[in-house]
Amino acid sequence: MKAAVVILIIAASSATAAAQEPGRRQPLTLAELEQLALRNNPTATAAQAAVDATRSLAAQAGAWPNPVFGYTGSEIGQQRGQHGFFVDQTILLGGKLRLSRTVFDRTTDRAQAAVDLQQQRILSSVRSLFYRTLAAERQVEVHEHLAALVSEAVGVTAQLFNVGAADKPDHLEIEIETLRVQLALDGARNELFALRQRLAAAAGTPDVADRPLAGSIDTPIPNLERDTLIRTLLETSPQVRAARAELERVRAMTALARRQTYPNLFLRGGANYNRELNEPTGQTLGWQGEIEAGVSVPLFNKNRGGIAAAEADERRAESDLQRVELSLRAEAASQFATYLTALREEEVYRTQILSRAEEAYRLFLGRYRQMAAAYPQVLVAQQTLFTMTREYLGSIDRVWRSTAALQGMLAGDALTAPSVDAVETITFRRDEGAQ
Repeated sequence: MKAAVVILIIAASSATAAAQEPGRRQPLTLAELEQLALRNNPTATAAQAAVDATRSLAAQAGAWPNPVFGYTGSEIGQQRGQHGFFVDQTILLGGKLRLSRTVFDRTTDRAQAAVDLQQQRILSSVRSLFYRTLAAERQVEVHEHLAALVSEAVGVTAQLFNVGAADKPDHLEIEIETLRVQLALDGARNELFALRQRLAAAAGTPDVADRPLAGSIDTPIPNLERDTLIRTLLETSPQVRAARAELERVRAMTALARRQTYPNLFLRGGANYNRELNEPTGQTLGWQGEIEAGVSVPLFNKNRGGIAAAEADERRAESDLQRVELSLRAEAASQFATYLTALREEEVYRTQILSRAEEAYRLFLGRYRQMAAAYPQVLVAQQTLFTMTREYLGSIDRVWRSTAALQGMLAGDALTAPSVDAVETITFRRDEGAQ
């Protein structure tokens, strides 16, 4: 097996050995991490709470105005005064209650799209961070492998220096390189620690940071097709669905604004006890019923300002839907370009560059042992191998990031708060419909 291949599978073999250690916690798979994140990420709970709130508001919006119960009295204090009660009820005409309910139903649709968007954010971030962490683990393994190579070169240089076959500059160069490799190893370990913390934050479970991961960056990369992906994105993306639901909500608000000028029916009924005497009988007149009815007439307020504002907001929502679609199309094209470039880089590094860099380093190191080459040549070959390995792992990191972003419908980061628009209270108040 080629030496380059050995470098690339070091992490896989070490992870297997670690999983077999007694008392070590079971490695987490990507599917388990995704389920943990969907259950524990606080943004998912917040988004769902917005849906629950709008559903409750939708139910409330369809309720009738409360009746008014009251007492009436006239000629109070006189012997023949009248006392009674009444019931006053406003009946909203023109379908105002139905339209008000429709506004909140569309708001619920928008909030549900925000829930789906948040779930996509969580899944996309977890997948991206999962493979980034695996790549960082591989970086640490590669740095440790390179540190072992440098240590080997140190031993060779020391032997040659002791027998007078190597000079002082060679010895100093290898000492400097040892320090540089150690610093790079420390940096790789710090980066791995930070990524594990970010993964734990996305999953909403702090102890994830200490759990081993069951997976490998050598997993076959999904084959994405650009036109199909963009078409699916524009048809099913939660961002597009949210923008469409917002447009429907605003249209419902416009319809409601137009109906505000429709008359409302006012009914009033009751009974009074009349103490006046009935002359033929000499008895009090007793209980007498009464009823009143009326309608509001839109003579002075035709809600022209409200209708114009609603129509303007409708144009705003239409433009925003177009903006979301154009933005997603442009971002998808950019991400796909990154995906294709990184995919090609990963293939070339894996199949051609790394094996050559490893072989060149081994050849120079062998010639240096035989005193047929100067150490700077070994150092250059070693640095080339180190750089090529890092670039290879960087290409894997980029291709998995792009893949996660595209498959996650460009949703964004897992800890991004749900959209404020999804939880705002609609400005139409229930009591305004009765006026």
